[in-house]
Amino acid sequence: MKNLLTVKDLSLNEINKIFSLAAELKEKQKKGISHKILEGKTLGMIFAKSSTRTRVSFEAGIYQLGGQGIFLSSNDIQLGRGESISDTAKVLSRYIDGIMIRTFEQSDVEGLAQYGSIPIINGLTDLYHPCQALTDLFTVKEKKGELKGLKMSYIGDGNNMANSLLIACAKVGMDISIATPEDYKLNDKVIEAARIIAQNSGSQIQVLIDPLEAIKGSDVVCTDVWASMGDEDEAEERKNAFVNYQVNNEAMALANDDAIFMHCLPAHRGEEVTTGVIDGDQSVIFDQAENRLHVQKAIMAILIK
Repeated sequence: MKNLLTVKDLSLNEINKIFSLAAELKEKQKKGISHKILEGKTLGMIFAKSSTRTRVSFEAGIYQLGGQGIFLSSNDIQLGRGESISDTAKVLSRYIDGIMIRTFEQSDVEGLAQYGSIPIINGLTDLYHPCQALTDLFTVKEKKGELKGLKMSYIGDGNNMANSLLIACAKVGMDISIATPEDYKLNDKVIEAARIIAQNSGSQIQVLIDPLEAIKGSDVVCTDVWASMGDEDEAEERKNAFVNYQVNNEAMALANDDAIFMHCLPAHRGEEVTTGVIDGDQSVIFDQAENRLHVQKAIMAILIK
């Protein structure tokens, strides 16, 4: 594990190592035990897309590990003015110990990994969101005690979260049903890759149109905003397309009685999820949000030595 570009690249042992260390670091923080295992290290944080949770969790995380983070927006670096990915990667590799990048193109993340000599962490692209997917499964494991054999359902847009959860569930042997409107399906190559992984792990994968069929018998119900960052101009069109994909009390009633509800946030209450569900007893969204910090600390601790 030299980089984290997508969950697809991780072995089951590497995923379990991340989860084990995240749990250990979370416990140390809860008890006030110092864990400055990256003292003197510096993380560069490149943001072509803004974010609340990604910036705060990574910046706080590297600080708690004893290091420091440098925030770099598109206006702060020459990458936003036409400098090549290869030159950026080679120069930053001389200055800092790792890079987290939150951007649009997956190829930018892969280019940094190809040309740089330091660890690269994918903080989000339009194709994948590996840190969030790993956090979600870590949260499920906390709540349920296991992953293999459980069923997750994801309702909504076939976006980077859907892609990453599909791959992540396949890796750990967790069943997953994803329901999206016909015109907002998952990436075909991602589905194909997940099915190949599932053959070895025993994960059962369903890619559906009917959201209620997907939710039936679920242990975990997930959703995301209907219009992700960059899709704002399609917001009204998407509201019409996704009108039947809201997670509400009637939909949750089809899941198992002890099912939990998850959302990576930010949420648009009244659109993809009702207030009654997201603020209800089955919701674990704030535990999930907190766990971004602990899982990403584990990722940084493993990669940045």
